[in-house]
Amino acid sequence: MAEVSRNVPPQLSRMSTTSYFPTIPRGVPKAAISYSQSVNEAPYTALMGVIVDGRYPERHAVTPRCRVRKQVGGTNRWRLPDSLGSDLLGSRQAIKSINMPYNSNMINIITAENPQSSLHLEADRPYVFHQVVDRPVTVSQVPSTASSKPGFGLLSRESTVLVRAPSRLRGPTPSTSGPIRKFIPANARPATPKDIFLYHSKKSQSFIGPDVVLKCLGMDWELHRPYLQKSEVLSQLLKQAGEPHMQKYYRNPASETLDTYIKKNNVYSNEYKDISNRLSMVEGDEEGPKKLDHPAHTSEKRISSVTMIKLDIKDPLITKTAMAVALGNLYHDELDVDLEDVANVLAASSQIGYKALQNGCARLMLNNISYKTVCRYHHACTKYQQEEVVKACERWLELNLLPELSNQIYLREISMELLQKILKSNRLYVPNEYTVYRTLSYWLFLQLNSSIQLMPSHSTVLSYFNSLPKTGSFLERDDGQIYGPLFSAVRLQGVTDTNQIRDMQLMNILPQSQLIDLLTQHYHALQGGGDMSALKHFNTGAIRQGFIIDEEPHYHSEVLSIHGFHFELKAARNAIGQLSIYMQRLKPGDPILSFRQCERHTFSIRTDREVRYCIMVQDSVDDLKTTGIVSQKFGLGEKVGKSEILQQDKIRTPLYISFSLLFPAS
Repeated sequence: MAEVSRNVPPQLSRMSTTSYFPTIPRGVPKAAISYSQSVNEAPYTALMGVIVDGRYPERHAVTPRCRVRKQVGGTNRWRLPDSLGSDLLGSRQAIKSINMPYNSNMINIITAENPQSSLHLEADRPYVFHQVVDRPVTVSQVPSTASSKPGFGLLSRESTVLVRAPSRLRGPTPSTSGPIRKFIPANARPATPKDIFLYHSKKSQSFIGPDVVLKCLGMDWELHRPYLQKSEVLSQLLKQAGEPHMQKYYRNPASETLDTYIKKNNVYSNEYKDISNRLSMVEGDEEGPKKLDHPAHTSEKRISSVTMIKLDIKDPLITKTAMAVALGNLYHDELDVDLEDVANVLAASSQIGYKALQNGCARLMLNNISYKTVCRYHHACTKYQQEEVVKACERWLELNLLPELSNQIYLREISMELLQKILKSNRLYVPNEYTVYRTLSYWLFLQLNSSIQLMPSHSTVLSYFNSLPKTGSFLERDDGQIYGPLFSAVRLQGVTDTNQIRDMQLMNILPQSQLIDLLTQHYHALQGGGDMSALKHFNTGAIRQGFIIDEEPHYHSEVLSIHGFHFELKAARNAIGQLSIYMQRLKPGDPILSFRQCERHTFSIRTDREVRYCIMVQDSVDDLKTTGIVSQKFGLGEKVGKSEILQQDKIRTPLYISFSLLFPAS
């Protein structure tokens, strides 16, 4: 450092010792924080319970620096993602770990500065620990214009100067590349609807006092007449109200002095200021001569001339906060709405007739549909005639109801009418038929147990329905008959796994007659060479199975086994970038079949089997491609055992690929 300083001119030396040029931090590599993420997610995965497909959750790789403990104490987090089952002590520790904040040791481990978490942050120099937190060592950056001055050419890449940051920054500092996060103090008072309205209305920079008071939702909203022309309802109320005539005064000089002091003092809350102002004011009658005790003789009028309008709202979607945002957006042209309140703001803007805000909220909803928002958006947009958003929400549910929403607690928010409509849609993506029944049983459990805040495990749902009275099935009870049309959408003939049928019997949701009829159909199909004689209509009786391609697709394969016939559902990408999707019949002992399938499952050696099938490919951009309903005989040979190939040229992930098939009577 001393040798470098001797070669630097005194002007640059003085600038380096008084300037601070912070470097922009780079993102931490995923490999460095993977262990912390796995520790954080382990108790949630363990409490979710057994997954239907029986796969074990992935554990973090064991390394000398990242060891997964098999036993944990009361102050440590549960680190094993496996299902807890009947481990009561482990369940207690896992629940405690997600309900309690991180202890100091865990915080130090996750947030500690170490070479592993700071890997490759400074690729051109070795890692150096910061000894002083508030005065870090950084590399000074030389301005680009300095190289043209004499003497500055001595400072090369090898002669960078390490300087100590001053305790106070002098002058503006360079801005970082990412957005600055809003700092909210821990003891900050939550914003009231009045605060939100004042935040929006102050953007207009109007120095004229309010001349309109809107009485709505139990509050008085002080508005300005020119901005109300954007609202059809408020402008119409303003025309009907007539000329302003009301005036308000302070009760006496003491009330005026006290209210002014409270208003200017930051010690008092806004609620207290409103109460003080309301108690200090009195309405004055301007008609006729003023009496000796009239407040106008001793106090100036508080509001010179205002127009009082009233709007009655009895919609639970419209809250005071939503109304504050809707009224505040009257004062500026740019849309300023938080995503958390956009559904309520849409309801408020529709109530006051603010078309521009309605269209802006609809655009926000279209771009932010997810499992957290789809149900709220659909409910609000259905009520206020936003057809484009309603169709987008229903389209999202057709693709993601079973693979995504069925695993989230937000499943409870979907209404029974919407759920029935989506399940009966021909464009519904179905991984397998049992997922439809499982989703309905989870939804029913959440409706009957509204206080549940965590998505229940499969064993919890199974135990709950099994504990109900055994006098009859749940759908045969008086309080369960309304759910019958929902479960009629389940194509039970596609449920062939014995474990899944046993779970359905234990739950006792469906009537016993339906389960007996299901087993009877399976028996007749096995004895009759696979014929599904009871199923007449393809659109309502075909067995569905599918998979999702959400990464760069090269090859994907699954096996569909039904009544002794086994088919491989395949999607493969060719040399020119096209995705070929088809199905083919498998021979007994085919290498793609598992050992359990070859050893335990039934195989039909029938040389040909007539199959009616349909292959459908969908994506999130509403693009659909299908083969239509095709009837074909599948043999055991390679040439006669392959279906029609569906070519997909434009590959936009995720792709939702569905196969539907039916064995007609032969």
